[in-house]
Amino acid sequence: MAWDYVIVGGGSAGSVLAARLSEDPDIRVLLLEAGPRDWHPFYTIPAGFAKMTKGIGSWGWSTVPQRHMRGMQIRFTQARVLGGGSTVNAQIYTRGHPLDYDEWRQAGCTGWGYEDILPYYRKAEDNDTWNNRWHGQGGPLGVSRPAAPLPICEAYFAAAGQIGIPTNPDLTSETPEGVGYYQLTQRNVRRSSVSRAYLAPARGRPNLSVVTGAQVLRIVLDKGRAVGVETAGQGVIRAAREVILSAGAIGSPRLLQLSGIGPADHLRDLGIPVLVDQPQVGANFHDHLDLFVIAECTGPHTYDRYAKPHWSAIAGLQYLLTRSGPVASSLFETGGFWWADPAARSPDIQFHLGLGSGIEAGVAAMPQGGVTLNSAFLRPRSRGTVRLASADPLAAPLIDPNYWQDPYDREMSIRGLKLAQEIMRQDALKPFVLAERLPGPDVRTDEDYIAYACAHAKTDHHPAGTCRMGTDPGAVVDPRLRFNGVDGLRVVDASIMPQVVSSNTNAATIMIAEKAADLIRSAA
Repeated sequence: MAWDYVIVGGGSAGSVLAARLSEDPDIRVLLLEAGPRDWHPFYTIPAGFAKMTKGIGSWGWSTVPQRHMRGMQIRFTQARVLGGGSTVNAQIYTRGHPLDYDEWRQAGCTGWGYEDILPYYRKAEDNDTWNNRWHGQGGPLGVSRPAAPLPICEAYFAAAGQIGIPTNPDLTSETPEGVGYYQLTQRNVRRSSVSRAYLAPARGRPNLSVVTGAQVLRIVLDKGRAVGVETAGQGVIRAAREVILSAGAIGSPRLLQLSGIGPADHLRDLGIPVLVDQPQVGANFHDHLDLFVIAECTGPHTYDRYAKPHWSAIAGLQYLLTRSGPVASSLFETGGFWWADPAARSPDIQFHLGLGSGIEAGVAAMPQGGVTLNSAFLRPRSRGTVRLASADPLAAPLIDPNYWQDPYDREMSIRGLKLAQEIMRQDALKPFVLAERLPGPDVRTDEDYIAYACAHAKTDHHPAGTCRMGTDPGAVVDPRLRFNGVDGLRVVDASIMPQVVSSNTNAATIMIAEKAADLIRSAA
């Protein structure tokens, strides 16, 4: 079959694009995903997130040693399953601050200011709480209040209030500062991934084909135009109109470089013929680094005990019968936004309250049960790269966020961690918290905090920027997301963000795809 559009990557952007473009019966769309279908029950139940950073649905990659963090390597979960990040994330629905998008527009990205992109957020949403200027109902994506909050969440709000941080009923509004309950990408207490929300209703369309287990090896160019892709086992698949890369902030620059599109010197060093010299492919890479506080609890105030087999079985039965209890929790459904730098234009720290300990890979678990408060600095100045380790398309890429290259990032990260400690030490949490275990009382000096971070830091799973959008000569894509220097090629995912949004990135990636679908249709 001849395809009009071949979309590489069935994640939060690619699945949305495939569903939206195939709404026109005259357009033939092929979606290629390297991973399997999202068949496992853990991909459906909210608490399944606890399994995600520990291997299920992931490529299994790590960063290169971080030279500004004493050589530490960080496990870097990148989804390898239909639905991408929306299938494996903690389901937190946040958008960032309106100023994030206005700064994109001011940097030359016409059409990407806050008022421009707000309609696409509303279009995507089926919100169970609000239908107003900021939120919509009737869209494909389920957005819901948490179904299983615990009393410790309210104590966390009170503790934040004791140091002057107010409670905010809507952390997705135009004024997200404060603490509160996050809304979640769920519907009827089940994960609302883009696979289920967008693709499932579209799967019966004869003009849409979704192929999983499809490893794309390279983009095929002919006289400066993208005309298709080469896959392992299926040969070359042609695209009559466009090839659209939606493989994510790691996968998209990786595939471009494997195709001979990227920094020429790097490609030559690996023996890859240079077809397009574009130094900014894989550059401008940045991510939110996460530092956390873990406290031991005075009793079973969180969900830690349900890690034991018999408690897990009880929780599973409760969920099946009542859609409630521990399995109904995403485990990170409470948090908020505040300032590390008082001079910052908007909040620059994000909190995620984890209703347990050891929830994510590499994070310590408390034997008697605990609670976690993550803090992430939202506006890193440091920039890294995504490069190839070899010309082998099956080799893991060299992922280098270059954390803390800029000392400002280190200072703000540690300020955020200290702010999290301050919240956890307030009287409102004392009935729930026995003692802080990490960083713990022995961490006092700046050097102590740096050493702690270099032993325990993790990613917040928000990579961005590696195919930067802009109008300057170095931009990888233009504001219509067309690749500069190759006809018939677009990039649609978080890699196009000039600056990562100051929050979780899944909702923003869905918004990018919703807008891209309109841009593509208007050009057809």
